[in-house]
Amino acid sequence: MGGEIGAFVEAFPRFLIWSASAGVLLIVASTIYVLLTPWKEFAEIKRGNSAAGLALGGAIAGLAIPIASTLASSVSLIDLVIWGVVALLLQLIVYRLVDLLLGGIPARIAQDESGAAIVLVAAKLSSALILAAGLWDPALQRF
Repeated sequence: MGGEIGAFVEAFPRFLIWSASAGVLLIVASTIYVLLTPWKEFAEIKRGNSAAGLALGGAIAGLAIPIASTLASSVSLIDLVIWGVVALLLQLIVYRLVDLLLGGIPARIAQDESGAAIVLVAAKLSSALILAAGLWDPALQRF
């Protein structure tokens, strides 16, 4: 067997385990986020509320970005889980900060206010990108 094939056969199970773990972490974090936010995203989306869809999409992307970054640079699965939890906490904090700044985010989302949802999405994605950049490469040892 060639070197490339051997390397693939050896690495593929690890790839599957790590990728599946990141996927499960994203699903669990997204579920926890949905359960902890005061509005019912899926019910609102089923009613055709685009602001709820934007807000939930931003939350999921905001969770996925740092999880993906951690997947690329983690040294263990526990490291991946720890930073996934940090990403979830950050998204909940960002939601709360935007709610404090704009006031009444749950009611605005329920009323399908796209402007409020867009600001919420921008804050979630921005904070996720900053967290992801901070996680990118532990070998840099900047701190």
